[in-house]
Amino acid sequence: MTDSAVTARLPRGRHGLPRETVVRAQRDRILLAMAEAMAENGYVGTPVASIIKRAGVSRETFYEQFRSKEDCFEAAYERAVELLLTGLLEVTGNAPDDESPQQRIARVLTAYLDGLAAHPAFARLFLVEVYAAGNEAITRRTTLQDTFVAIVADILGAETESQRFACQTLVAALSAMVTARIATDDIDGLRELREPLLNMIGRSGDLFGSPEPPGR
Repeated sequence: MTDSAVTARLPRGRHGLPRETVVRAQRDRILLAMAEAMAENGYVGTPVASIIKRAGVSRETFYEQFRSKEDCFEAAYERAVELLLTGLLEVTGNAPDDESPQQRIARVLTAYLDGLAAHPAFARLFLVEVYAAGNEAITRRTTLQDTFVAIVADILGAETESQRFACQTLVAALSAMVTARIATDDIDGLRELREPLLNMIGRSGDLFGSPEPPGR
C-alpha cells in the first residue's frame, strides 16, 4: 500500500457517515498532507496553510485536530512508526519454527525496506525531517532504532558485548544508507540494499552472533 492509498477523501454532499468516521478521515488526510508537504519543502518550509490546502480541509478543522504544526508533526511521525512497525511485527511474530536466523533476518530486512518504499513520504518524515523537529523527536527516533537493534541482535543470536555492538553498528549503517536513498527519492536503490546486506551477514561468521549456514 502506497502513501496515496493510506487515506481517501470523503464523498461530496450528504453522505450520512458517522461523525467519528468523518473526523478520522480528516485526520488521516491531514497527516498524509503533512508528510507529503514536508517531502517537498522540508519541515521548516512547510507552513500550516500548505498542509490545509493539500489536505482539503478548513483551518478550523485542522485546529480541531491539532494544536500546532509541531503537534501535527508528532502525530504524523507516530503514523510513520505505525506503518513501519506493523510490517516488522507481522514478520517477527509469525516466524516458522524451523526458520533459520539467516532466513528470518532476510524476511525482517525485506519487510523494513518494502515498508519504507511503500510509504516514501512518511519514510522521509521518519528518517529525514525528524532531525528538524527538535530534540524530543530525535530522541524518539533513537529509541526506535535501539528497538530495531534488539530485534536484529535477537535474530542473529548476539550474546557478547562485541556482538551486540556489531549489531548496533549494522543497524546504524543501514539507517544511514536508507536515509540517503529516501532523501534522494531513490526507491529502487533502497530495495537494492537487501542482497548486499544479506550477503555480508552471511559471510560474517560469528561477528554478529552464533554462526549459521547461509540460506534463505
